[in-house]
Amino acid sequence: MSPLHFALAVLVAALWGVNFVVIDIGLRHFPPLLFSGLRFLVAALPAVFLVRRPGVALRWIVGVGLALGVAKFGLLFIGMQQGMPAGLSSLVLQVQAVFTAVFAAVTLGERLGAVRLAGMGVALAGIVVAAVGQGASGPLGAFLLVVAAAAAWGVSNVLTRKAAPPDALSWMVWVSLVPPLPLFVLSLLFEGPDADLAALRSLDPGGLGALCFVAWVATLFGFGAWGFLLRRYDASSVAPFTLLVPVFGMTSAALLLGEGITAPDALAAALLIGGVTLVSLAG
Repeated sequence: MSPLHFALAVLVAALWGVNFVVIDIGLRHFPPLLFSGLRFLVAALPAVFLVRRPGVALRWIVGVGLALGVAKFGLLFIGMQQGMPAGLSSLVLQVQAVFTAVFAAVTLGERLGAVRLAGMGVALAGIVVAAVGQGASGPLGAFLLVVAAAAAWGVSNVLTRKAAPPDALSWMVWVSLVPPLPLFVLSLLFEGPDADLAALRSLDPGGLGALCFVAWVATLFGFGAWGFLLRRYDASSVAPFTLLVPVFGMTSAALLLGEGITAPDALAAALLIGGVTLVSLAG
């Protein structure tokens, strides 16, 4: 990988890590389901008029839109709104690699192998350590919501593999068309029209900036650049850079939000990143 493309991969990982801090800020301005719906609406419009529809069946676009946009980000945003720290969320969400490997083995017939199984065991040990630490200092329910978000991400990863979209940017734009309506309906049902209207009426530069960052920088630029790298290099060369996401996520949360990194957090991070590394590289 050339130095410029190496720097681009690190930049994307950094943006995706800092994105958790920006989500935390955005949740101070919006109810979680409304925020998630707006994120995908802003990502899809007007970009959908500027890119071609990816050459895949509509069912894959809808399926990934529901799994990734509605389930994964809906659960993640609710979990963070209910007290899951941004830095820890960026770490725990990486267990999606374990869910992806399991779901792919069940539905696609992919072999797990001894190294992958060992990595899954190490990563799950990290989840247990993180759960114990979160249970002692914060709401365990919020932690479980983020784990469920990682499982939904694993489902969307398997669906994406089945779809095999040729262009990551156009794929992400068209997938982003699916979540807004279901998320807005869920927001009206569970968060209430009064809360939604109050958030929209009181929109300020901080809330607008958070919304634009998660939609344009983390989603469109991030996935567009990632797709560019995957077209130029083998997945085995690009995928390991995602392991930097929790590093940037936990560091930026500590610096910008004042979140402390405890000894259990550090142990959980070492186990999770080590386990995910084994799972990812073995695949």
